[in-house]
Amino acid sequence: MTSAAELRDQLVGLVDIRCMDPLEILLQDASSVAALRARIRTEAEVWTREMLTADDDTALGVIMRVVAALFPGDEPFDPPVDWWRTPMGQVTARRVGHPTAVRVSYPVAGAMLGISKQGVHDLISRGKLARHPDGGVVPASIRDRLRQQHHV
Repeated sequence: MTSAAELRDQLVGLVDIRCMDPLEILLQDASSVAALRARIRTEAEVWTREMLTADDDTALGVIMRVVAALFPGDEPFDPPVDWWRTPMGQVTARRVGHPTAVRVSYPVAGAMLGISKQGVHDLISRGKLARHPDGGVVPASIRDRLRQQHHV
């Protein structure tokens, strides 16, 4: 399971790379961004706590805000398979499932669960995961399985 420190560090790193570094380049002044970097470290502690321990609605709201801010685009959020193995990916899978998809591929489901594509197929065959009528896996069933494992 993801530790709070790992999640916080990933959040700080993402904001640095996607927001602070470009601002520093545009402003050509690291000191102008220094106070924002300190504030982000403080805010990342709050985001981490809310993602890990808050009620589902609060966790979903924080996750969606972070995803929208750090992964902007005109298309629905569709991170690479490896992203699901990161601290942010793991907490997102456990708290939300997938924030924008109604179905995910077997490889994505496997990454979310930390198992192989064959393992996903086996879980679907045994009725432990829900297969989407159009193919793939229902993300809510992945979330539910992760929550069951977390509480055991």
